[in-house]
Amino acid sequence: MVMGPTHAMSGAAAGLALGAFLPAHWGGAESAAELFVFAGVTAGAALLPDLDTPQGTLARSFGLVSTTAAHVVENTSQAIYNVTKTRKDDPINNGHRTATHTIWFALLAGGAVSALVGSFGKTAAVGVLFFMLGLAIRGLAPTWTKKQDWLYVTGLSLALALAVWAILPASAGSAALGAAVAVGCLTHLLGDMITKRGVPLLGGVVSIGGKRWWDFGPPAPLRIRANGMADRILLSACTGAVLLLSYYALADPSVLGGDFGAAAVALP
Repeated sequence: MVMGPTHAMSGAAAGLALGAFLPAHWGGAESAAELFVFAGVTAGAALLPDLDTPQGTLARSFGLVSTTAAHVVENTSQAIYNVTKTRKDDPINNGHRTATHTIWFALLAGGAVSALVGSFGKTAAVGVLFFMLGLAIRGLAPTWTKKQDWLYVTGLSLALALAVWAILPASAGSAALGAAVAVGCLTHLLGDMITKRGVPLLGGVVSIGGKRWWDFGPPAPLRIRANGMADRILLSACTGAVLLLSYYALADPSVLGGDFGAAAVALP
């Protein structure tokens, strides 16, 4: 798989590119500040599909709670695979890159977050912000977070979530958070799709050539190796995209499809 920092940075870039373009009633940002919050959530959600592996960045993010959740999701994903697979699908030893690496999971995660926040309001929104922004911190600052106790990072995540809610309540709406989570998950799938193994985008539902868990990906020469040179180049490209998009979000949001020019900061 593409490494955690690449997933998180690509999620941030996707959030900045799409957050202002999406209509407001779909959760699109209405100010530069809201756009950055949207991008922070997409950066965190871009790690969410890897909750199916106890070895992933996400599993290490919140101590025993996230590690236990990763084991549960891994076993559940394997069970889903075993129930839905056909005779042409290969047997598996764990659930990684199965159920959570499908379009269905991305849509379900986004819909579930939107419904949760819509039903329980501020409490649920703070919880979602806490979890997703915590993942974003882990993914975007891996070297720093590895040196910190998970409790310290967890406390920082909670403080950041509360600050975001206090300063930008409109950004924590159900549509915005649901859309950001769905975009982040889809970005993760695109990142893993270009690796050697590919991902089962339509897994468990659509049969292709007699297989329900067909792995989608580009032609073999275009696929990359995780943590290899191409992965590092991709990380650099996504970082550059985040910097460029951040500039336009502040200086000229109309380039991104945003209609909050009055709130933009004049930059030289």
